[in-house]
This record gives sequence, C-alpha cells and structure tokens, in this order.
Amino acid sequence: MDTRLLHNDPQGIEAAATILRAGGLVAFGTETVYGLGADARNDRAVAAIYTAKGRPGINPLISHFVSADAAFEQVAASPLARRLAARFWPGPLTLVLPRAEECAISTIATAGLPTAGVRVPAGATTQALLAACGFPVVAPSANPSGRVSPSDAQHVLAGLDGRIDAVLDCGPCRVGVESTIVDLSGERPVLLRPGGITLEALEDACGAPLVTPAGSNDINPSAPGQLSSHYAPGLPVRLDADTVASDEALLAFGSELPGSPLVWNLSRTADLHEAAARLFAGLRFLDMEGRRRGLVRIAVQHVPGHGLGRAIRDRLIRAASPRP
Repeated sequence: MDTRLLHNDPQGIEAAATILRAGGLVAFGTETVYGLGADARNDRAVAAIYTAKGRPGINPLISHFVSADAAFEQVAASPLARRLAARFWPGPLTLVLPRAEECAISTIATAGLPTAGVRVPAGATTQALLAACGFPVVAPSANPSGRVSPSDAQHVLAGLDGRIDAVLDCGPCRVGVESTIVDLSGERPVLLRPGGITLEALEDACGAPLVTPAGSNDINPSAPGQLSSHYAPGLPVRLDADTVASDEALLAFGSELPGSPLVWNLSRTADLHEAAARLFAGLRFLDMEGRRRGLVRIAVQHVPGHGLGRAIRDRLIRAASPRP
C-alpha cells in the first residue's frame, strides 16, 4: 500500500473524507497529536486501526465529533458532562460516558465496554474533516502501539508509511500531548489520563476534586494511555536526572545539565506549555540521533508535576517503564 500525503486544503480534506467514507485509514493532525482515523461505525475499519498500529484489542479508542450535540447523541450525557463540554470543547478533553441505547460506535472501538470516550477536537482542518465525513471518527495516536506519539506528518510516515491509506498534513500540533480523559460514568469524576486540559482547570469547572487513581492498568484499561509502558522511544529513558553522562542524550528543561553530547531542551525558560508542545518531537530526535551516535540512553531532567507538567511527567514515566 502506498501512503498518500494530502495537503491541508479543501481538495486534501475532501480526499481524506472520501477515504474514510470508504472504510480506509487516514492520519490527521489535531491540536494534541496526529490521530489515525477511521469511521467509528465501521467494524472492519476500526479493526484495521488495531492491525496497523499493532494495538492490543483491550485498549479502547476515542471517537471524535464535529460538535457536542453530535457526541451526545452517542452517549448518555450528565449535567456535569454538558458543563465540561461547554467550557472545554472544542479542545483537548475526552469524556468517558455510558453508551446511549442507539449508540452507533463500534463495540470494537470501545473494547466491549459499556462506556465510550468522546471528544470534540479543536482546529479548523480537523473540524472541516469531521464535517465533511458526517460521522464520528475514531483516532488513536498515529504511531505503532506503545511508541512515541507523532506531532507532525513526517512522524506519522516514519512509523506507518505503507500501512495506512493517507496522511492529511495539518502542520505541527499546537498542544503536543494527548487529550485529558475524565470518566463521568460513575458517582464521582475520575481522571483517567492527564493531558492538554489541566487537573486544576477541571476541578475548577467541576467545583470539586477529581478522583486521581495512581498507577497503570495493563489488564482492562477503560481508556487509552493507561498501559504501564507507552510513548516509548527505542533508547531506555532515565528520569529526574541531576547529572548526565557522556554516553547519554539529554532531554533538558530549563538550565541544561553539562556533560551530554546531544541535547534537546523542552523549554529554556521552563515554560510547561512550550515543553508539552516539544515533548514528543524531542524524544523522537534524541532516540534517532542518539542511536546513530551510539549513545546508550536518554536522561531526562526534572519536570514539575503541576499544570501541564502532570501530563508531561505521565508520558515520561510510561516511556521509562520496562518494555513488554
């Protein structure tokens, strides 16, 4: 299969929508990362995503919609869900809610769970693509399962060229980490994955603390991003480094530690928004160039755990976990 690179223009958007209508796979950029899209109603198309990514079938997918009204046709929306949607959609927030009785989302996409993850992504191109399709589009990160998420079109091609139909080049992703996932299917809201909307902003909108379970779920995840090993480069990752060796690449934050021959600084001014946007590109660069130079690992300077730092640290911890 030859993977087409489509331009970010009306012709490219229509070509991408045509492929999705026919049951094909198209990667496209959102405000978070590039997603690998398929018609969420089409069992065969959804199954093809799992095959292309090598993704475990127990790991559910998020469905993307052009509007909150369209999303809430597929799930049972609580008053809190509607309040969060009004505040944060379009944007990097996914809500996990009970499937509606007439839910059209494939049960393959929801891993057989009674819930579904839904979101309305931001970005003019993404919105135009979803409007052209007229149906929900599932779109996990467009990379081989467990590896570093893609934040531009070339990252997608590096991992999936020849395995998917097309990539719609939407330029670099603005947020750079995946959406925050909140489970609203129980009595209390639960933070399943930190992401582009901070915990502090969510708790302010909810008017109460969220449940924040610790650890991972490798057996029966209820949402993406819960597996212990995820977002992993080829080189091992060492966290919270206060020194760096001459055979290590350095993922820096703020003032750089001396001693590494290869450095990517997430933000020299210690800006967490800049750091999030540069995280996955930095891991990819250090991994590729570090292996080429014969380096043995990636050392990571400390990133604080507040605001967007919570999402950055979550990705780094999973990147550093033992590989299955």
